[in-house]
Amino acid sequence: MGEVLKSSTFSAGTNDKLKWCLRVNPKGLDEESKDYLSLYLLLVSCNKTEVRAKFKFSILNAKREETKAMESQRAYRFVQGKDWGFKKFIRRDFLLDEANGLLPDDKLTLYCEVSVVADSVNISGQNNSIQFKVPECRLSEDLSGLFESQKFSDVILCVGGKEFYVHKAILGARSPVFAAMFEHEMEEKKQNRVEITDMDPEVLREMLRFIYTGKAPYLDKWDAELLAAADKYDLERLKVMCEESLCSNLSVESAAEVLILADMHSANQLKAHAIEFINTHATDIMDTTGWKTMINRQPHLIAEAFRALATQQMPPIGPPRKRIKQS
Repeated sequence: MGEVLKSSTFSAGTNDKLKWCLRVNPKGLDEESKDYLSLYLLLVSCNKTEVRAKFKFSILNAKREETKAMESQRAYRFVQGKDWGFKKFIRRDFLLDEANGLLPDDKLTLYCEVSVVADSVNISGQNNSIQFKVPECRLSEDLSGLFESQKFSDVILCVGGKEFYVHKAILGARSPVFAAMFEHEMEEKKQNRVEITDMDPEVLREMLRFIYTGKAPYLDKWDAELLAAADKYDLERLKVMCEESLCSNLSVESAAEVLILADMHSANQLKAHAIEFINTHATDIMDTTGWKTMINRQPHLIAEAFRALATQQMPPIGPPRKRIKQS
């Protein structure tokens, strides 16, 4: 897809025979990733036939803090000239947005950690080295299989006529809301059955998939619905993942609706970015249905947006505003 950039070589020290560099495709690797920056770790030279290594990439912001980190889920086999990485490391428009602070002084600073995995164990008193092939960790896959198989389940979640057979221990360990539900003498604890009325079955399935595996493969499809679910069940990581997904897909048509959603679920980072986006495209957004809905139902958001525009600064990201529950 065009330009390829490479960093200078680096290693763990002057005596380290492994030399690495980073390869960057600013406009992606292929048609699928054309809207992203692609990032790869390349083994430039080594004194072995192959090397097994894990790696982690992140971007240093203006405060030299790591952000937007991505890491390999297993050790990859590198040979000289081979690279591994992510063809969708970060959306280019998100990277270029000054509000995100990822390009201080128009410079991109990448941080890379490489962990080389030893492939042999030297037994004391013997000259031979015995090769141990340690299986990769399959915790996520195993828990996914447990969820799909329904084995050993002890509680049923019911939504829209569909039942999900799940496990109290896993739900309680991952969600403080589920933990409280199963710890106290609530009807759900007595019946081992939880009725959920404010969620679609598909959304519940994706939320449960995240609870069991830490992954959300269909996040782009259900980000708005999963944001509400993550807020309700106090799944902080999933909530921020949804905020990031919604932010990266902001448009003139969706901006007002996203701001309403962010305010409703105390998604403060998303709210700040939505307000900035609205102020940047105010003329076009004021003609949208979402904006007109916001005028009628959430006038305080109009005031916040205009206040931010008047002061030319982002609204502070702090504790969520307390809202009065309507009876």
